[in-house]
Amino acid sequence: MSLADTLFRPDLLARYSANGPRYTSYPTAPQFRDSFDPADYRRAAADPGAASTDLSLYFHIPFCDTVCFYCGCNKVATKNRAHAQPYVERLTREIALQAACFDTQRPVSQLHWGGGTPTFLSHDEMAELMAATRQHFTLLSDHEAEYSIEVDPREASPDTIAHLRRLGFNRLSLGVQDFDPRVQQAINRIQPFEMTASVMQAARAVDFHSIGVDLIYGLPHQTVASFSRTLDTMLELAPDRLSVFAYAHMPQLFKMQRQMDPATLPSPTERLALLQRIVERLTEAGYVYIGMDHFALPTDELARAQARRTLHRNFQGYSTRAECDLIGFGASSIGKVGDVYAQNEKDLPAYADAIDAGRLAIARGIRLTADDRLRRDIITQIMCNLELRFDEFEAAYGIHFTEAFAPELERLRSFEDDGLISLGTRKLEVQTAGRMLVRNIAMVFDRYLGQQTLERFSRTV
Repeated sequence: MSLADTLFRPDLLARYSANGPRYTSYPTAPQFRDSFDPADYRRAAADPGAASTDLSLYFHIPFCDTVCFYCGCNKVATKNRAHAQPYVERLTREIALQAACFDTQRPVSQLHWGGGTPTFLSHDEMAELMAATRQHFTLLSDHEAEYSIEVDPREASPDTIAHLRRLGFNRLSLGVQDFDPRVQQAINRIQPFEMTASVMQAARAVDFHSIGVDLIYGLPHQTVASFSRTLDTMLELAPDRLSVFAYAHMPQLFKMQRQMDPATLPSPTERLALLQRIVERLTEAGYVYIGMDHFALPTDELARAQARRTLHRNFQGYSTRAECDLIGFGASSIGKVGDVYAQNEKDLPAYADAIDAGRLAIARGIRLTADDRLRRDIITQIMCNLELRFDEFEAAYGIHFTEAFAPELERLRSFEDDGLISLGTRKLEVQTAGRMLVRNIAMVFDRYLGQQTLERFSRTV
């Protein structure tokens, strides 16, 4: 039996499919409170115990020239490039405000620009923003750190790619979604193959360390045959990692999704067939299935981190820098500092008002309880390293694991009966068949799920 056959069990995937969190944080964002006091954030940032911890910086650039109908991100669709400069100026002021909260001698070993479309910015605006970052924070050298940016190939010429490399970026994430022209038309994202190939060739020419690609399955008009062609074409370009996301159709939350005819979406049975083909094709091609939607070459940092049990999750997904405090910049960005999560104003005018008034734009957040910290670590270990070693939690938290989590372990017996996990007296291990249902396994340890509407979350399969 092949790895794909073991990973993909249609009967179990259909039975366990449910709405649930992706666990880029725990507690998840619905638990953040509007009453959160930014003073909590400042106290966490000033904690002397954090001095040995590296920093990770995330910048949210919300602008898009053209809206993609499937997108659920916080974005501003506009063709007016003049909106970018005032936003960059506010980001530079926010950098100074945030830097005042931290010991800026703490090294920055990870930096990410996301969106929206970061390459909406002009070359000069990109340079201005990076210069301000280097002015206020201590960025490690190229070979010591991960500096990544999300790139829309429709917005990035080879000159842009070379400019990004000169600014210090050493990793790219490219949005592609699907190469099929009919699908591209339906989602309002026309992106010929040659455009994507040109960007990847340009990135390799200037020695980007890693190139990742985003694809989406479950979009209008997709079939197993059509998406197989997309996968085969993508494999010819040989990215270092692929994120193949399941499209979440939530038109009640994201109005632009109403532009797509729901009758053209693949049925649940067709979605499972698409997922099966994705797993088969990518594992046959030698990619390691990291978990959830992620695949990476064995030489990629994600695969190596998982093998070392140092893989982590943050608000950008899987990460190799578990030890970092994360500072969020820009509208809607989320940071994690110590035991505090904090999110900026989502609305662009509200964000601008805060920065213009000389204050942090934090609008909501949460300070974790002792129980939150324990469960966060449990869920992270399941999601990232596919196991729980009970003795590690007993040593770190002073608990007897099987007693403290007796109800949860009992609920997991059905997972064990179905071959998704192995459950011993000292260890829980996710089996190969359970890796595609790792969110469901982690959900057992989430004490908040009974208190919220699960429809706000995407399907686990």
